[in-house]
Amino acid sequence: MYRVLLMFFCSILLVACHPNADQTVILTTDATYSATLSADGHYALISTANNGVQLWSLPDNRIKYHWIHGATNNSNVFDTAISNNNAYAATLSSDSLALWELSTGQSMGWWTLPSYAQSVAVANNGHTLVGLADGSVMSLKPNNQGLIQFLGHQEKVNSVAISDDGLVALSGGNDGQIRLWQTQTGQPLQQWQLNSRITKVALSGDGKLSFAGDITGNAAIWHSSTSESISKLTIYRRQMNFSTARFVNQNTQILTGTPSKEVFLWQVSSGERIKRWQVQVTKNSQNRGAVVYSVTQPTPATVSSVSSQGLLETWQL
Repeated sequence: MYRVLLMFFCSILLVACHPNADQTVILTTDATYSATLSADGHYALISTANNGVQLWSLPDNRIKYHWIHGATNNSNVFDTAISNNNAYAATLSSDSLALWELSTGQSMGWWTLPSYAQSVAVANNGHTLVGLADGSVMSLKPNNQGLIQFLGHQEKVNSVAISDDGLVALSGGNDGQIRLWQTQTGQPLQQWQLNSRITKVALSGDGKLSFAGDITGNAAIWHSSTSESISKLTIYRRQMNFSTARFVNQNTQILTGTPSKEVFLWQVSSGERIKRWQVQVTKNSQNRGAVVYSVTQPTPATVSSVSSQGLLETWQL
């Protein structure tokens, strides 16, 4: 009887700690490989297994564009990005990059990459970064069709980020290194080291704050200009991976998502956790897990996520 009561009490606590989203929208029931929310929450860019890449207009709850990255409708896009001003989107396959203009839906170009691709980011002016498995980062300016290659990582680059003006880039790799770059020249500006493989990096829109997390649960925030440490996220578990991260609330907080259904809100100045949510698993899904692909704060009072379950979920703060 005691065990039954204890289990019942624990289940009540779990429900209380993980409230369901206040609003849930099914974007797709197809298998998904990647998704990105725009900073303002107006768009969702989602890569599906059988229906190409879809750009959703979320206020209208409709598909605005349907893009084919390669030669067929079977999408091989495994990473996506939207610039913070909603001007550009990028789609990435293992060997190619495509850049799209959101105002028209037209392709701005398609580029073959010299090594297996890992991650993509795009700035407000269309300047695009790609992290590669050979340890390099490719920097592309669509206006001159030119590629600059950053060298420095000893192992594959898992995550890249770029400032809104396209002048500063951040990358993190299997070597545990986080590197800040000058995009015009490829000149390194700062370097940090964590204990293990970097899974996610993020830059504030103005480029002043840098974030990185590794597979062992170490995650930190630095001043980009001085390399001075601001805080380490207060993580009370042996391991936590981050699948997405975004600075929000005028860069005073950071939102993160994990491959294990969790969304967290943290205070930048202290690294303390403010809130935690858990995304849903659909009743008909054979996969009981969910990767949080992207997070954002569309209004000061709400937080949104999109996951591998094809769900857009929004919570009130």
